Amino acid sequence: MKKIFILLLLANIFLFANHSVLIINSYHKGYEFSDSIVNAIEKEFYKNHHLDTNILYMDSKRITTREYFKNLTNLYAVQLKDRKYDLIIAVDRFAYDFVLNNYTNFFNTIPVLAVGIENFSKQKAENAGLKKVSVLLEKRDLKGNIRLIENLIPSLKNLYIINDNSLNAQHTEPLIHEVIQNHNKPYQLNYLRANNLAELKKKFSHKEENSAILFVRFYKNIDGHLNKNQEISEFITSSKVPVFITDSIFVQKGALGGKIVDLGEFGVTSAKMALDILAADENKIEIFKNISYVFDEQKIKQFRIFPSRWVKEYKVVNKSLTFYGKYEGLITFVFTISPFLIFLILGLIHNIYMRKKVEKTLRQRIEFDAVLLNAIENPIFWQDKNGVIIDSNTKFCDLLAMSCDELYNNTLENFKSNKNVNKIMQVLEKYRQNGLNNIQFKYLDAHKNKKIYLMKQADYYDKKSKTSGLVTIFTDITREKKIEKEQEKNQQFMAQQSKLAEIGEIFSSIAHQWKSPLVEITAIAQESFYTSESKVEENESYVNDIMTQVKYMNDTINDFQEFIMPSNKKIMFDVYEAINSMLDIVNHNIKYNYLNISVHVQENTNLLVYGFRNEFMQSFLNIINNAKDELIKKDLKNRLIHIALYNEKDKLVIEIKDNAGGIDSKNINKVFKPYFSTKSTGHGIGLYMTKMIIEDKMNGKIFVENIKDGACFKIILEQKR
Repeated sequence: MKKIFILLLLANIFLFANHSVLIINSYHKGYEFSDSIVNAIEKEFYKNHHLDTNILYMDSKRITTREYFKNLTNLYAVQLKDRKYDLIIAVDRFAYDFVLNNYTNFFNTIPVLAVGIENFSKQKAENAGLKKVSVLLEKRDLKGNIRLIENLIPSLKNLYIINDNSLNAQHTEPLIHEVIQNHNKPYQLNYLRANNLAELKKKFSHKEENSAILFVRFYKNIDGHLNKNQEISEFITSSKVPVFITDSIFVQKGALGGKIVDLGEFGVTSAKMALDILAADENKIEIFKNISYVFDEQKIKQFRIFPSRWVKEYKVVNKSLTFYGKYEGLITFVFTISPFLIFLILGLIHNIYMRKKVEKTLRQRIEFDAVLLNAIENPIFWQDKNGVIIDSNTKFCDLLAMSCDELYNNTLENFKSNKNVNKIMQVLEKYRQNGLNNIQFKYLDAHKNKKIYLMKQADYYDKKSKTSGLVTIFTDITREKKIEKEQEKNQQFMAQQSKLAEIGEIFSSIAHQWKSPLVEITAIAQESFYTSESKVEENESYVNDIMTQVKYMNDTINDFQEFIMPSNKKIMFDVYEAINSMLDIVNHNIKYNYLNISVHVQENTNLLVYGFRNEFMQSFLNIINNAKDELIKKDLKNRLIHIALYNEKDKLVIEIKDNAGGIDSKNINKVFKPYFSTKSTGHGIGLYMTKMIIEDKMNGKIFVENIKDGACFKIILEQKR
């Protein structure tokens, strides 16, 4: 028996060893329809036989112009020159038509096997000089599929047949028109051909009850665009209407199923016919009849269409495996080696216990670190070496007014349109330009509060994960800066008070020295009065004038001495009285510079405030002196300063207006800043000290604005203690 088998095998090898077969594929390599057939043919050839095969690809699915076929003919003329074949296999219509058109030029008497065509004309083959021709016809069972759909969906209302405008579709067209002409059922039959895939996808994106699609083909849109199998599969998968198919290309690719031609089996049958032709040299014309029912279990469940109600035998794909079916091999293996697994299982249990224990400890540590990190008031975040944010505390997320989930595994660049992120990116860039030195920056948080942060970065390296990156820390120093500013103001205020105290002491000394001569002048005047021989009336008038001037000088010295000394504590004082006292002190300066100063008090105005009287008078004098200097510059004939006092919501308002032309708009917001002055000899401390006394020491407010002819300083003082 063994000898007979060996003899048959040797005879078979000898029979086909010297045969050469040319396969002409109508389409390009990678086109699933023709590749399924060609691969099955080659596999069958190499299974038990050793044949020399050559494959030519025509690419007729993508290019169908006459110029292309002409150039292709010229190319094949070079490729096929001096090549001898025992059989030509033409796969699908384009390859067969090419063989017919060029048979006498290229192939002459070589037998031809045409596979995958739907119609065959013996007369056309003979007219082309082709006498040795065999055919394996592919007949799509449209009628059988329609009967299948009618039985599976008894309440069918709409059946859509989808076909394209390609040349291949022309051979299926007669079958479709025959179905349409003989249609006499109550449901609507719709033939969709002149269309594109996007429109079909949109049309069937919504559920349509009691409807179905019979998909024949749709490789080309109406504009000639070639649809890929992946795109067609996406359409079929996404369709909310069940899709039935006629061949196996889209099995397990979204279709519910149908009565289909299995292209793999079709290729095997083609190969067997080829071997028979090579062995017996006879012509065959066959129709491929191995058509079977195939359904997708997942789509059956989706549309609740159950083929078992009508079809007795069918193949199911995409099955939902049972636990045993899914793990059959593993279960068998476990039972086989179960004696050896007992100790392994015990070891695993112990390992799991220890791992859970370590995980619990680690989780507690992570939770503790997270709580600790989020308890830190300073915003902190980590970036890897590529700039990706891998962690942060909640303060950093609050700083950017974003959720932490948004930030993680992203770079700041991804959110640069966010103004908060953009601000931080600018700060980071400035930090790099600054030579990686600490920098301070101002920031407006989500609540519109002004913040000042100190930024610092440091490298980190994790030995376990072998990862590195940067940690960035923003330290909120707003409170420290505020304290520092307050201290600076207090120092300046104390320095100014110290200067005033020194001036007061000096002036007291001068006043003390000045009063002795005044006493002497008084004594001399009186002595002269009593010893003079002049008329008594003249002497009396003379002495009275001297005594009046001396008294005025003495009163002025006392007033100025009292004013120049700083106040030690807050007192309740009359603002109107303080203003008049100040104007009396500088009365000669007012008259000398021809200033017209008026004071108006609104009726029933409460003029008492709680604060530092002398410091207030100094602040008031600073404003008057600035107005005087500006009025003198303008060389005005009528130099006006108007002072108004009135109450507003339990506060005392003091307005000081002049007609000096106002403050330059570019400087009006700077006049209260320290060391800012528009005067060549100015120190820029007067109005700054005025603001500090009014606002910081007396809890008031001071503003300045331009009015019609000049500037208006407005002081608002609290009247409640």
